[in-house]
Amino acid sequence: MMHIGIQAESTPDKPAYVMAATGLTVTYRELNEKSNQGAQLFRSLGLVPGDHIAMCMENNEHFLQICWAAQRAGLYYTCISSGLTAPEVAYIVDNCDAKVFIGSNEKLDLTTDLFECPNLVARYLVGSTTNDMECWEDATASQPATPIRDEIEGGLMLYSSGTTGRPKGIKRPLSMKPFGCDPGLAAVAEMYAFDENMIYLSPAPLYHGAPIGFSMTVLRRGGTVVVMEHFDAERALALIEEYKVTHSQWVPTMFVRMLKLPEAARARHDYSSLRYAVHAAAPCPVPVKEEMINWWGPIIYEYYGGTEGVGLCKIDSHEWLTHKGSVGKPVGSIVHILDEESEEDLPTGELGAIYFESRARFEYYKDPEKTKGAASKQGYTTLGDVGYVDKEGYLYLTDRKSFMIISGGVNIYPQETENCLITHPGVADVAVIGVPNEEFGEEVKAVVQPQIMADASPELAEELIEWCKQHISHIKCPRTVDFMEELPRHATGKLYKRLLKDQYWGNNDSRIV
Repeated sequence: MMHIGIQAESTPDKPAYVMAATGLTVTYRELNEKSNQGAQLFRSLGLVPGDHIAMCMENNEHFLQICWAAQRAGLYYTCISSGLTAPEVAYIVDNCDAKVFIGSNEKLDLTTDLFECPNLVARYLVGSTTNDMECWEDATASQPATPIRDEIEGGLMLYSSGTTGRPKGIKRPLSMKPFGCDPGLAAVAEMYAFDENMIYLSPAPLYHGAPIGFSMTVLRRGGTVVVMEHFDAERALALIEEYKVTHSQWVPTMFVRMLKLPEAARARHDYSSLRYAVHAAAPCPVPVKEEMINWWGPIIYEYYGGTEGVGLCKIDSHEWLTHKGSVGKPVGSIVHILDEESEEDLPTGELGAIYFESRARFEYYKDPEKTKGAASKQGYTTLGDVGYVDKEGYLYLTDRKSFMIISGGVNIYPQETENCLITHPGVADVAVIGVPNEEFGEEVKAVVQPQIMADASPELAEELIEWCKQHISHIKCPRTVDFMEELPRHATGKLYKRLLKDQYWGNNDSRIV
């Protein structure tokens, strides 16, 4: 049995987590009691195991308490990106059938469309209240700080973009076992030696799958989490020294920003406590990873997987230096490279769709067609990536099958941006692609066929970018716009995005005119 209640009994005054900006420390006793009160509130509202809650907020002291309240009440909890717009937040809240929503005063503007979510029985804000939203702290303060009678393991249900451009919930079955039976990210914990002595630095937003998954697993094992409210490269380095951090989890963009610090700033701090610096979420440029290994030593670890949980690959620094660019070998699953047409296994070294063979099961919530489309005829499952396996069994990623854009570790599905741009009166056709960006790995670019080619101008490009900013989340908006007299479409209407992408990835200086 592993859960925060057990940790609260054995080490009640030990820090469970620390908020980096303020130094606010929440002990295991406090985390256990606050999450008990949250679970009691959920039960008082009529929520039963298998029901859903949703939350959308910045990294704050309440975030992990709410997650643990849902976890011990047998609920699905959906952590929504606070970088979305109010309509996007409302869509997810409604789609996941959330009965309770918790937001924050800092992100109050994201709660304006929640009246369109008929399943909600209660809406809360941390740190504040409005005419139609109660204060979370007040609501939980009146609840008992003791465990509910029917503690059952809940679970995350996160969202990622789907083929329609709308985000899709990734739902995995709950174990319905008593609280304490969930091992958390067991494979990750074993790979990176999680234990009660670890200090884990979480520099990313907790609404992402890896940060919240890692943090919950650290707490289940009795370690301490240092939560950064916002990432800052030099501050992250200072925190490693200040808290004697042993484990950390990053995206390549963070590596880039740390590497670009002045040498004096990089040399100012002591990193000798750090034993595991784990990265994932986006491809890491080979030169960046080489520099990180040279700087921090062979403590850089990488894994490849997805929220779907159907497969996992890992690689350490020593392996990577002899297999540069690889994401490693599979753990607990078998990797298959299949021909996209026949779905038959391809020979070693040949490029194809990456599939995992494992026992894990999931569904894209309310989208049976997408769920079915992720499986091969053999029952293997894909995350939508393309790559190959070498003779030693190491996997290499070469493309995204769906042309997903990964910018700074954030997945951006281009169709929603395309759908927005095509509504502009000056746009006849549009393709949105990811192009190289030294800091973020990729950035969003729109290639536009204007209604009148003579209108193509820097002024129109700026107008289109502002058009997007008025309608969709800023992270999905193009940073640049190029114009093209006619996009490369087949007579059937199929857009050959590869012809566009090659001009940017094959020659970074090329431009479409």
